[in-house]
Amino acid sequence: MTKAAPAGSAQAGSAGSRARALGEARRAGILAWLQEEGSARVRTLAEAFDVSEVTVRQDLEKLEADGLIVREHGGAFLKSVTQQVRAMALQHAENMDAKRAIGRVAAGLVGDGETIILDSGSTTTEVAAQLPGRRDMTVITNALNIALMLGAEPGFDVHMSGGHFKAPTLSLSGDRSADYFRGLFAQTLFLATAAVDLRAGLTYPALSDIPVKRAMIEAAERVVLVADSSKIGRRSFTALGGIELVDVLVTDAGVAAADRIAIEQAGVEVMVA
Repeated sequence: MTKAAPAGSAQAGSAGSRARALGEARRAGILAWLQEEGSARVRTLAEAFDVSEVTVRQDLEKLEADGLIVREHGGAFLKSVTQQVRAMALQHAENMDAKRAIGRVAAGLVGDGETIILDSGSTTTEVAAQLPGRRDMTVITNALNIALMLGAEPGFDVHMSGGHFKAPTLSLSGDRSADYFRGLFAQTLFLATAAVDLRAGLTYPALSDIPVKRAMIEAAERVVLVADSSKIGRRSFTALGGIELVDVLVTDAGVAAADRIAIEQAGVEVMVA
């Protein structure tokens, strides 16, 4: 006859499983932060994730053991960042077929002679790649790779914000970048996001881009969110605002029917690439 496990041991096992799951989720969040910012201090991460500095150091040790980051005194940095910047490559290169399709459809929303804002990111880069050939275009961006892509194109007048350089996203961020967009006017903003959820809204891995994105939204008559379907129904670390900030969502055919209906019912036009 098999004896049942004592209730206390079962509860301890359940608590241990929860702790492991929370630790894995926190380490994923820390890695996403570093993939966005390039580096971070232990104190900053402890405050952001509401844990002790000892816990953060243990998380960083695990991420370093996995070969993902390099620890330094008081913090850590993304292992691949130097090679990425030298190659002008973005960190998030998954789902590229979907992102290229989204870029083609989103670029079709732009006409000659318009002023547009292009947010930094892999999907907005695909929008930019479809723009050459248009005439009398004014492009405002915080993305170094996009500025280099379009800056020499005939008929394009490209402007960049200032601010703090974020190596993994090849972008300029922070308050000075946000200040640049205040007082500007554009017909369309092509906005990137890490995740989008009806309850949480548009969310991102770190804090520094939030004021920039808010300033971009205020400067644009129309906001077009470009996001592949893997980002829908997910949440990241910090919220920009609700889905009502967006006029149009351009996504791919992988979007769930229920998600599409719910987003449309929230007043957002959904275009499927």
